Amino acid sequence: MKSYEKNSTSENYKLSGVNVQAGYDAVNLMKKHVERTKIPGVFSDLGGFGGMFELDENLKHPVLVSGTDGVGTKLKIAFAVNKHNTIGIDCVAMCVNDVLCSGARPLFFLDYIAVGKNFPEKVAEIVSGVAEGCVQSQCALIGGETAEMPGFYPEDEYDIAGFSVGVVEREKILNPSNVKAGDVIIALPSSGVHSNGFSLVRKIFEDRNFNEYVNELGKTLGEELLTPTKIYVREVLPLISKIKSIAHITGGGFYENIPRSFGKNLTAEIELAKIKTPEIFKLLMKAGNIELDEMFHVFNMGVGMTLITSPNNADEILNSIENSYLIGEMITGEGGIKLC
Repeated sequence: MKSYEKNSTSENYKLSGVNVQAGYDAVNLMKKHVERTKIPGVFSDLGGFGGMFELDENLKHPVLVSGTDGVGTKLKIAFAVNKHNTIGIDCVAMCVNDVLCSGARPLFFLDYIAVGKNFPEKVAEIVSGVAEGCVQSQCALIGGETAEMPGFYPEDEYDIAGFSVGVVEREKILNPSNVKAGDVIIALPSSGVHSNGFSLVRKIFEDRNFNEYVNELGKTLGEELLTPTKIYVREVLPLISKIKSIAHITGGGFYENIPRSFGKNLTAEIELAKIKTPEIFKLLMKAGNIELDEMFHVFNMGVGMTLITSPNNADEILNSIENSYLIGEMITGEGGIKLC
């Protein structure tokens, strides 16, 4: 009887563009990164057919909250400057920040990486960022998939998507209908452009060298644009009982996301003068000849997350979350936001 080694491979499959051995090598290289993310509840090791996680038995009425997302065309910047160890943070952030908006604590994360050619060191570099994002959000990386797809993606390119699950007690789920006129809106600063609007970003900067040093930014354009999306879990979760509603400012900017955090017959009145906008947005606005109102339709403009709370709880939140600040209040109205 013929014996088969665990890391056996197929030469014909390799000739077609898929290197099975490279897949094994990538898994071995990423194990040390995955190990960093282990938290109580992890019930399986890397390499199984499914990742397992055990819920805390002290939860009375647990509700699971899930979120999935990718990084979008921000990846094109990573390809251009050949930097791949932060893009995974973006992928985690886009998912766990969404989960946080329900008041949920992220539990675990899974990733999917599709590559034109499997370079094990590059895949491990990408996963190192995913692991760092999981550490920042205090959740576990319990599984994932790397697919080598020759002929579908160019050899040096890839795509990444992720999926996160969190948990919240049913009676503690944040409900936008609890927001009322007189409540205040607190801004949490973004780390930059985050991970949305990059099709427009790339169009504006299509003739620029991403390795070019930009004096206004104090770094290269590529370094600025690849700044990872900020993860808000650690600072927001301890204060969740003081918060009525949360909005994660992603695609669609202020206009699409903030109204999702309150009910009908209310308007979010936001003072433009109070918004602390980083230099990169001013550069985009000038270089692209974009109107200010359109900028707020596309980008976070320096505000990565907004919290709505009662005035009585505002000071505690502002004193607890570094660099947070008031930008407006809820008023009676026909819905949406009002920038003034």
